[in-house]
Amino acid sequence: MSTKTSSCLWTPVPQISPAPCDRYKHAICAYNGNVYVLGGRGKHSLKDFWKYNVLCNKWLELDCDNDNAPDELEEHSMVPHQGVLYVFGGLRDSAYSDSKTPLWLFDTAKELWFYIEEQSPLSQNVVPANKKGHSAVVLRSCMFIYGGYIDMRGASQEFWRFDMDSRLWSILSIPQVGPGPRHSHSAITHQDYMYLYGGLQGLKEQRDLWRWSYHSQTWTCIRTTSGPSKLMGHAAVVYKGSMLLFGGGEAPTAPTNCLWCLNLTTLMWERLPSLHGSTAPCRIHHRCVGLGPKFQPRPPNNTTSIELSITKSKDNTFRPFKNKCFPSRPLKLQPEEDIELQNLHLGLKSTKVYGNCLTFENHVTQESRDDEHSENETEDPVEVPMPDLLLVLGGKPLKEQAAISVWQMTMGDS
Repeated sequence: MSTKTSSCLWTPVPQISPAPCDRYKHAICAYNGNVYVLGGRGKHSLKDFWKYNVLCNKWLELDCDNDNAPDELEEHSMVPHQGVLYVFGGLRDSAYSDSKTPLWLFDTAKELWFYIEEQSPLSQNVVPANKKGHSAVVLRSCMFIYGGYIDMRGASQEFWRFDMDSRLWSILSIPQVGPGPRHSHSAITHQDYMYLYGGLQGLKEQRDLWRWSYHSQTWTCIRTTSGPSKLMGHAAVVYKGSMLLFGGGEAPTAPTNCLWCLNLTTLMWERLPSLHGSTAPCRIHHRCVGLGPKFQPRPPNNTTSIELSITKSKDNTFRPFKNKCFPSRPLKLQPEEDIELQNLHLGLKSTKVYGNCLTFENHVTQESRDDEHSENETEDPVEVPMPDLLLVLGGKPLKEQAAISVWQMTMGDS
């Protein structure tokens, strides 16, 4: 990121039925332009599973009732890798949760759950126990799980690796120098490093920053002179070469709305301001996900732009961003006509703010229309680049008897 401070625009995204109820301590992840939300807690533990189409602002409830699907989960994790979602932990403490490895896989193409059968008791493969409040990240083709707590047993400093190719677990040795037992922290990966911030050690909130090297398999504590306060229940994502850290608090009853940026090259913190008239929500035990090429960059050898195919809908569903899109090829329209789509797109030539909406002017690709199409046909496929935005879903304080809280943040590049 530039050394010049970027201002952030925060916008609430109203949800209409069908939509999941508001919740906290849930799990989310993004894959192929969709955001997946699993479980969490409202007035009680939840088992539902949803897919959110960001561009169309629509929810679809997915099956979570078959034998291979997880039960009610809280403070679990969910990460994507090559079309499969990996869900770990979050079971309520019981003899059942002690008897199995709490790992479930979801095939996003077939939209089916499957469970990896337990290894034979005679095998030498060790597996992690159920835990909550841990962190899970993907590095190379492995999922790394750090910390968490086990009910009635306290916090853990175990560091596990799950190889997604061989589907085997291994535990990394506990170092003399490292984050130690903790939960309700945040973790991200960038290049060949994992970064971990804050969380709880016992009942004490922390504000330490740690970096783990994939190559040396060692932890390093990064000393900084500024940055966030002690935090637990916060969330972190990668934005270009930086880590964005949002929300959390020094206590479960004291949520904040601070957005911090850590430059992963200089290791300097910067607090990012909001645009005038734009206020971020105070949230704790929420979940964040970044969308778009700046949040989810392609590998260096793949320069293909990230695009989605969306469909212009005939209803009046609210879209938080309103783009005026002009076709890149001539259409059979009157010269003064244009195609107005309500969708999400950033990094455009002009931007104006109108209340809670942005208006952009941009070019998108519309497929040429066939003269033989029926007059009753109302859907026109349009190719639209995936926007760069941060989504904040759920968290405390909850909205009573309401759909899940959804906020989006967009950042002006300096």
